[in-house]
Amino acid sequence: VFPSLAQAQASVANEVYQELGQPPVFLFCPTEYCSSLCSPSPSQSCYLQTIGQELLPGIGVIWTGPKVVSQELSAVLLEEVEAVLRRRPVIWDNLYANDYDCRRVFLGPYMGRAPGLMSRLHGLLLNPNCELQANFIPIHTLGTWFQSELGSCAPPDHAGTWSPGALAALQGAQDGSYSPQEALELALRDWVAEINQQALEPGR
Repeated sequence: VFPSLAQAQASVANEVYQELGQPPVFLFCPTEYCSSLCSPSPSQSCYLQTIGQELLPGIGVIWTGPKVVSQELSAVLLEEVEAVLRRRPVIWDNLYANDYDCRRVFLGPYMGRAPGLMSRLHGLLLNPNCELQANFIPIHTLGTWFQSELGSCAPPDHAGTWSPGALAALQGAQDGSYSPQEALELALRDWVAEINQQALEPGR
């Protein structure tokens, strides 16, 4: 029925999206969802070019970066992906994912993401460790990174439209810079406080 896999996928995704009334959040994960799966590259991939052309503009497209589990995300790569998809990607960040090797748990700070990525993203999803309690540092440091990104890209003349919590986050992000080590120390301090609080609860 369809001349290519990409056209088939885009057609089905578009039909479902429209049938659901074009919801504000509708995500599509392409078969080529990272650079290592593209041939020969994201910008020259016939598959991604078709997806970018055929997929309705309101549909978000998931991208994991250079690899399935990407140690680094750069603005240059995201610009290339945005150009071929004709929309900013939604990053599905597998930095902490351990479902492929449950003998390992990742407890380090959120890092390897270049400053200023927020303006290149339609969204960011964090794929965490399978063990719930092991994700305190990943989620806490992601929050610190997010605050620093807000601080670096928020227009000062629109500061009045931010919520009190967001304003506090903006003021707390020192000149928009992010330090993984400082973020880790903040997360560890809060995690110890959380553990101590839970230890005082009855039945713990």
